[in-house]
Amino acid sequence: MTEAMIGINPKILKWARERARYSLEDVALKLKKDIDIIKSWESGEKSPTYVQLEKLAYEIYKRPIALFFFPEPPEESDEQSEFRTLPEFEINKLSSNTVYILRQAKAMQLSLKELNDGSNPSQNRIFRDLSIDLDKNNLKGITQEVRDYLNVELDEQFSWKNDDDALKKWRDIIEVNGIFIFKQSFEQKDISGFCLIDQEFPIIYLNNSTAKVRQIFTIFHELAHILLQVSGITKVDDEYIDFLEKDSKKIEIFCNQFAAEFLVPTESFFEDLDNYRDSYNDQLISEFSQKYSISREVILRKLLDNNLITQNDYETKVKSWQDQYAKTKQSKSDQKGGGNYYATQATYLGDNYLKLVFNKYYQGKFGMEALADYLNIKVKNVPKLEQFLLDRKDF
Repeated sequence: MTEAMIGINPKILKWARERARYSLEDVALKLKKDIDIIKSWESGEKSPTYVQLEKLAYEIYKRPIALFFFPEPPEESDEQSEFRTLPEFEINKLSSNTVYILRQAKAMQLSLKELNDGSNPSQNRIFRDLSIDLDKNNLKGITQEVRDYLNVELDEQFSWKNDDDALKKWRDIIEVNGIFIFKQSFEQKDISGFCLIDQEFPIIYLNNSTAKVRQIFTIFHELAHILLQVSGITKVDDEYIDFLEKDSKKIEIFCNQFAAEFLVPTESFFEDLDNYRDSYNDQLISEFSQKYSISREVILRKLLDNNLITQNDYETKVKSWQDQYAKTKQSKSDQKGGGNYYATQATYLGDNYLKLVFNKYYQGKFGMEALADYLNIKVKNVPKLEQFLLDRKDF
């Protein structure tokens, strides 16, 4: 079909582009068209063909085609009002891919509500049973209360084989207690993850491109956000916190402190530290990192907060580790190639969500097309994903 489409709302073409964080130049480049053509579509002077609209909708703006025939753009909350603990200049730097993942996360919340008839099925719902009062200034008491609720002793944490095992364990524990955790590989590498609050289905998203230990820290940073009933975006570099206003700054500082204190309780940390006296070298940091299944940066921050190293020591080491990790990850990526698509999808969605969706499908609650929608994959890929899961001994 090469004729221009009739009935497309030019106002929605412009709205969809701006919501996707694309400039006119970006869209013209992706479509390999002159910028004046894109302008003429948005002004209503001309309209795209069906093939062009299909590419705009599905590949670029990632929206259903029907949306472009609506009389008015749909109401959507903007990122600035939703994530108030991120400065405006950081909100403006969110990439189109990040904005799309945020929209995808909201769709997952809707899917969870549909699959569970609007009610969270977990017997324990930590986001309802516990709350945080920042004014009480009782970090140790709060983290201990959360640890008691999750029923995970330090000895159990220490028994986990490695950071990959620890990440899987923590993810399952948090999900059993009412908060689903999803993953995606963010193109914007400085984003560690985010959370979206909700009365029934608050969720956490992790950037699967970050190190496992970083993902573990992000889980608990976002858990603190959820217990405070504030949606949040976590960045690898937290310098942005200095630019926040009073309450927002207080929240972000607390969420970092909560994650660090929960995963590495100060009392336990100093008991272990007594054996090392003043030798706070890389070997000590690595040993503590492995023991607590947390990043070396968190251990280093503990030393800094207790005046055992200088700010310069902290910044120098962190910068060195980040550079080293980036080089190592790039090298591994070059060697691995594309990876297993079905293993990746399973990791992104998580076992608990996959079991929920397939169980509803086997019960005849919906058909194959709906199943594919819930899994966010094409219909033709569903049988292979199902077989991949059946072949796994631990699923």
